[in-house]
Amino acid sequence: MKLIIVSGLSGSGKSIALETLEDCGYYCIDNMPVALFEPFVRQAMDDNQPAFRKTAISIDARNQSHCLSQFPATLELARQLGIECQVLFLQADRETLLKRFSQTRRKHPLTDAEHSLSEAMELERSLLDPVSRCAHLLIDTTHTHVHQLRELVRVRVGAKEDRLMSLYFLSFGFKNGLPLDADFVFDVRCLPNPHWHPDLRSKTGQDPEVMAFLGNIDTVRDYFEDMSHFIARWIPRFSAENRSYLTIAAGCTGGQHRSVYLVEKLAAQFRSGSLDILVRHRDLMIR
Repeated sequence: MKLIIVSGLSGSGKSIALETLEDCGYYCIDNMPVALFEPFVRQAMDDNQPAFRKTAISIDARNQSHCLSQFPATLELARQLGIECQVLFLQADRETLLKRFSQTRRKHPLTDAEHSLSEAMELERSLLDPVSRCAHLLIDTTHTHVHQLRELVRVRVGAKEDRLMSLYFLSFGFKNGLPLDADFVFDVRCLPNPHWHPDLRSKTGQDPEVMAFLGNIDTVRDYFEDMSHFIARWIPRFSAENRSYLTIAAGCTGGQHRSVYLVEKLAAQFRSGSLDILVRHRDLMIR
């Protein structure tokens, strides 16, 4: 039995993630009480029904707080039962979540006469802390729209049937904030910036002119070699710890030239190996 537990902050895209997994052939259950987790998985394993071989369960802050605090023990139980279990946790920054609730006019599940929207959001983060600490895959949707999130879930979780480790290369701009779901962040702002060359300013790190410009600079080549050697050295250690996903982020000022160029080169470098390579240029999508 393969089990994915989907959790996260309200407004971060849990429903979209669960719908995407359902489209990928998972039997999905929304908002399962933690107290019912054990009887459900035991029954599913005893029945040995094909429908339960790939199951996704959503667990959120509507559970009672004492149940959420026992989540690590619940996860350990699944492992003891021999279930291949992963936890997907979605989050976004406070301002983005506030904007989403304002635009959709939806009620936060923890708002009541004693808790404003802002207070409910902080309470939810606290309640879900035991779950987020157990996450195998963290997705930050602050700068991600619906279609991008569907694709992220599909390629990183739902459609992944092999045992290869996924290496996710992400470019971003520091001016738009750090990616909170990155395992490693490389700051490439120390490298020469094509932005200051008028003929390159409107182009990106995917364009031949920018690639030729950066590729002819010794410091850029040295930085790339250092990044490449570091990643190659430590991938086996993460793989040995049964990590399925590793996110490598490179950031420049705007996420348009240097970081995009280096992420493309890294993806090309590692694509020839026995790894599942994914690439995303976060801030090219929001320009």
